[in-house]
Amino acid sequence: MALYREQGVVLRSYKLGETDRILHLFTQGRGKVRAVAKGVRRSGSRFGGRLEPFSHVDVQLYEGRELDVVTQAELITSFASVRGDWVLSACGSAMAEGADRVAQPDERSNGLFLLLLAGLRALSDAPAHPAVVLDAYLLRLASVAGYHPYLEGCASCGAPGAHPVFHIASGGTLCAGCAPPGSQPLASPVRAMLGVLADGDWADLGAGLGATGPDARARRAAGAVAHSFLAYHLGRPLRSWELVPR
Repeated sequence: MALYREQGVVLRSYKLGETDRILHLFTQGRGKVRAVAKGVRRSGSRFGGRLEPFSHVDVQLYEGRELDVVTQAELITSFASVRGDWVLSACGSAMAEGADRVAQPDERSNGLFLLLLAGLRALSDAPAHPAVVLDAYLLRLASVAGYHPYLEGCASCGAPGAHPVFHIASGGTLCAGCAPPGSQPLASPVRAMLGVLADGDWADLGAGLGATGPDARARRAAGAVAHSFLAYHLGRPLRSWELVPR
């Protein structure tokens, strides 16, 4: 049993008894941590609003047998604007759910930690199309989890170029010769949008795309591919993804 200090993001929380909360924290150094914040629901709690979902915090914890105990918490970034907007909050919840599914206890993943913070920061900038930010996060989350989507050539034979079919089980795009019979090719705007989701700058995601017409259809189709790709490799879809307006 010992005290330790970590930076972390609150993925989710739920009530325990009359005054406490159980937290799922994703920490930079220890991976996923389950902890209890005692008395946090009391009026005048020393933790105040520092341990809300999405909050980036510096916490001191005491190692427990089943749950660690939060003894101090300092707020680094609240992401209150994300919690305060229904659409942004839905996107943030899907991000947190994805991180919760990929993160493991006692397993450091600096790439996942930085990806989660980058996604939340992009949402806090109030993008014109928050769902695009989420879908980019999900495709990049698959990469962090070890399932990088191969978009630069054929995932089967390696032939370079922009190929017409995206095959989830094969891990990316396939050329006409490697695609299974009956495969439906993706439209060029959808393939281009997948490239944006995989590699575009966070500052540019969700901006400059029409609200209706071909751009909107390409966004929705590419987002569905990104979520399906992640869900296939994680074993089940994210419940929060269905709540995000598109």
